[in-house]
Amino acid sequence: MDRWATFDCYGTLVDWNAGIRAVVGDDLLARYHELEPKVQAEQPTSSYREVMREVLSRLGFGDTEALGRSLPGWPVFPEVPAALTVAQGRGWKLAILSNTDRDFIEASMASIGVPFELAIVASEIGSYKPAFGHWEAFERQTGRRPSVHVGASHFHDVVPAVRLGLPTVWINRLGETGEPAPTRELADLAGLADALDELAPGH
Repeated sequence: MDRWATFDCYGTLVDWNAGIRAVVGDDLLARYHELEPKVQAEQPTSSYREVMREVLSRLGFGDTEALGRSLPGWPVFPEVPAALTVAQGRGWKLAILSNTDRDFIEASMASIGVPFELAIVASEIGSYKPAFGHWEAFERQTGRRPSVHVGASHFHDVVPAVRLGLPTVWINRLGETGEPAPTRELADLAGLADALDELAPGH
């Protein structure tokens, strides 16, 4: 059977904090992170571009299109391309489940430079994580659930994946704590392939 690893993108593969901080600054970064999931929950059918625009408006930020313009250039974490390449070399199929829009994810995947089999984005399914819509869409498209889910956000990724009974790798870049516990925890994607193989050994 194919082994599928699904990934969050922003915060996990692409440096979400750096991208947002470069636009809003340190003073508004924490408040941005408080508001964004609220807007997503209130407006699940909105595009991510619209979500970012609404959050910046609520912050009183003058240029509400600034994040939408900047996102395609957000930096990839340096260890990511090599880690994903190693996983693919061991037979893993890679997919992205992201709270974003198609044009944004296509730009970010091009920056990552490693091919993905599939990318499911919030604006096309009318659902934002931590709701289960991404995993449901993945199952509709592949006929199964992923072997492992990988994400940096405890709230958006670890909690729903655990509730779905999925093996979970928390990429805990910020040294946070949270319950429920993931199946595995890594500081970054270095060593990812070994963790994936432990959770779903190849045959």
